[in-house]
Amino acid sequence: MSVQCETTARKRAGMGLFERYLTLWVALCIVAGITLGHYFNAAFQVLGGLEVAQVNLPVAVLVWLMIIPMLLKIDLRALKGVRAHWRGVGVTLFVNWAVKPFSMALLGWLFIGGLFQPWLPADQIDSYIAGLIILAAAPCTAMVFVWSHLSNGEPHFTLSQVALNDVIMIFAFAPIVGLLLGLSAIIVPWDTLLLSVLVYIVVPLVIANIWRNLLLRGEHGYLRLQRVLERLHPLSLSALLATLVLLFGFQGEQIIAQPLIIALLAVPILIQVFFNSGLAYLLNRAVKSPHCVAGPSALIGASNFFELAVATAIALFGFESGAALATVVGVLIEVPVMLATVGVVNRTRGWYESRAGVPTYAECCPPDLHLHGGHRT
Repeated sequence: MSVQCETTARKRAGMGLFERYLTLWVALCIVAGITLGHYFNAAFQVLGGLEVAQVNLPVAVLVWLMIIPMLLKIDLRALKGVRAHWRGVGVTLFVNWAVKPFSMALLGWLFIGGLFQPWLPADQIDSYIAGLIILAAAPCTAMVFVWSHLSNGEPHFTLSQVALNDVIMIFAFAPIVGLLLGLSAIIVPWDTLLLSVLVYIVVPLVIANIWRNLLLRGEHGYLRLQRVLERLHPLSLSALLATLVLLFGFQGEQIIAQPLIIALLAVPILIQVFFNSGLAYLLNRAVKSPHCVAGPSALIGASNFFELAVATAIALFGFESGAALATVVGVLIEVPVMLATVGVVNRTRGWYESRAGVPTYAECCPPDLHLHGGHRT
């Protein structure tokens, strides 16, 4: 990778204070939410009742504040670059859409519906499984750039893969979730599920794309976009934390009564992260993708768009549901688990490139390739 390419990627994808300590902030939100929910239960009930067409208005506003700044980073024109690393794109799509939701459903049935059933509330078993399925059906968007940077990933591949996943999510998220919930004998409110896709995927993606194009018009467009992203970043993070406080405010009594629930829900999530990241990594090696593509491919294949998952779980099952709690457990363990995965990817680079026919890092990122706002120059 050239010096310019590497420097630009670092500026765009460095892990900030919030991202580095995401698990700590989530833990603090658990404490704050449980405490506030216990002492101000009536206020939380009022917030939970503010709904239009089964969409909770406070959550909808918070999710938009979370998602739109993230989607502003995505240039949909990067879709034309998917052919440059078609092997890695093919592997990632296979893992994201043909393996991950189904493997998570299988793990949910095995652990939550089977092995752990005696230690979980009987009336929430199906809801926990539904939350795990929703979490796995939403591929990560924003944090992927951080993981790609930390694994020395090829930035053009990461950008084009995320843009492609965002578009596929519009069409595939609802059918996959509906299918797996149906196989789990869980009633699927299709009108609410489709409305969630419209409210939490389609509308934010359209708004972000229009806003991005307006910001990029004229001279110094990318600088203007960067300034807007920097201003929106604290707002987006605050919205995420506020959503978590609301969730734990509703879930507090259940967690206090059975604190083991979070640990049990974390087990299938941990297994599916390591399984899917390992599968993507090995498949990329088998098809001879370069390591700087295999790394982000494995990480995209393992991480989740937890903001979308949380919002969808609330819309389908409510604040107090096991589904909402299951998606939040995904947030709780996201950073430490993904950092561990990044460490494995980085430490095994020599082994990965020892396979005959696998391009070296220099061949993956030739000197004439530069990054400028997500485009080849």
